[in-house]
Amino acid sequence: MTQPQIGATDFIADAVRADNTAGTYHGRVQTRFPPEPNGYLHIGHAKAIVTTFGIAEQFAGTYNLRLDDTNPDTEDVEYVDSIIDDIAWLGFHPGKVLYASDYFEQLYEWAEYLVGKGLAYVDDQDTETISAQRGGFGKPGIESPFRDRTPDENLDLLRRMRAGEFPDGSHVLRAKIDMQAENMQLRDPVMYRIRHTEHHHTGDAWCIYPLYDWAHGQSDAIEGVTHSICTLEFASHRPLYDWFLAQLPLPYEAPRQLEFARLELTHTVTSKRRLLQLIADGTVTGWDDPRMPTLRGLRRRGYPAKAIRDFCVSIGVNKTNSRHSIEELESHVRTELNKTALRRMAVLRPLRLVIDNWPTGEDGAPLVEWFEVGNNPENPADGTRTVPFSGELFIERDDFAEVAPPKFFRLSIGREVRLRGAYLVTATSVVKDEAGNVVEVHARFDPATRGGDAPDGRKVKSTMHWVSATHAVDAEVRLYDRLFSADVPGERTGEVMDDLNPNSVEVLTGCKLEPALADDTAPGAVVQFERLGYFAKDAAQPMLFHRTVGLRDEWANISKRKA
Repeated sequence: MTQPQIGATDFIADAVRADNTAGTYHGRVQTRFPPEPNGYLHIGHAKAIVTTFGIAEQFAGTYNLRLDDTNPDTEDVEYVDSIIDDIAWLGFHPGKVLYASDYFEQLYEWAEYLVGKGLAYVDDQDTETISAQRGGFGKPGIESPFRDRTPDENLDLLRRMRAGEFPDGSHVLRAKIDMQAENMQLRDPVMYRIRHTEHHHTGDAWCIYPLYDWAHGQSDAIEGVTHSICTLEFASHRPLYDWFLAQLPLPYEAPRQLEFARLELTHTVTSKRRLLQLIADGTVTGWDDPRMPTLRGLRRRGYPAKAIRDFCVSIGVNKTNSRHSIEELESHVRTELNKTALRRMAVLRPLRLVIDNWPTGEDGAPLVEWFEVGNNPENPADGTRTVPFSGELFIERDDFAEVAPPKFFRLSIGREVRLRGAYLVTATSVVKDEAGNVVEVHARFDPATRGGDAPDGRKVKSTMHWVSATHAVDAEVRLYDRLFSADVPGERTGEVMDDLNPNSVEVLTGCKLEPALADDTAPGAVVQFERLGYFAKDAAQPMLFHRTVGLRDEWANISKRKA
């Protein structure tokens, strides 16, 4: 499958091209996507995946998935499996699936190497003290009283740390760089901490674990990564990334770190802490809730992987963080589904329509006609299907008004409308319940208008969808709104949860669908409910449909306003 490529004029592509021209890596391009397996991937990760893997594809290089699993307290095999699955669903197939924990022995050997060179030391102070001594911008750092231990002393303590002699938090290994450096990352960063915790991949083989900055760049080097592509928050880490690599006997040329702006969307948060909070407090049902920005949630909602890739490519790579409109993503989803989704008829808020002059058979039962209807006007190759039509139908409650208000052109008493692909009908009367609500509409049809056109050429102003009452299947449909009401959650009060939308989902039961949606629609498939929008059939729960997006392209109007 051909993947969309990052544009040839973006700064990352320019940097890779310049390295190739200079022969820096002998024309070799190798990238990796290194998520920590402590949660599910979200739309921001999709941008990183498309950028990182897309660059490798553009330059005929290779790319791998590496699980940066250095924190056993928060990581789990559940997340590992979900990451592998989501990347495959997105449409990428890494050459290898690797683990930072596979390099723990090499990382430890290099740590001893730095200790031997006097470039790392064991510190007995607690985390709070070390953090306070680092100082701040314009505030000098304070050197640890253990900073000048001899290499032999440090090596002995480090080996005893590994052997499990010390409790959690009692010792750490720190790089010995510069406690007065302007870049705070260089003020003797911690390399190892003690954690007597089971690891999902290495079990109980280790009780000391490397921190991100010690594991990350060195893992890149071990694997032979040429271009370490990451988001802007790691730009301040680059001097430390380069410092570690410069001290070590590497098997390959040192990789080059390049940073780009992360993806942020309006009405959305992607912080794992916040997403976990939404799950824990019951606001959403889990990582795959269709309101979540996770790939698992977007997939369940019916977002096509190609639409997500196309969106990520369209916004390009930048050096400045910005927030993109969620309507822009939805526009890509709508464009893709318009080409691929089969059309079906569904009535979400049903109102019974009885055609009084509809013919009956000898047994007195209404006859059934079958109409041939196209599956997708955008793709004739999708063929046609037959849809049953009878004397009792369901129409949308909003498509009828006993007395038509101004500019209401749908069905009302005395007005004629077209039933999509079938006949012209005119409403004649209604049946109401004790509360005065219309529960049934009676109408007459014109037998000469089969197919929806009048032979005398008369015109109607409305075409309505319908479902045969006799053949309808029941379904539950969930309609989704923004999970957060504000464009930038938390901007007003500083607390993102203040902007939660209490009406982010509407659950409709007793919806009436044409039988093809039960018989011929696979779990997970996305179809267009005519006149209503695009809906995904739930992969696990029979006859549950999630609204993916509506039919109206809001991004087109937003773009016009911005122009």
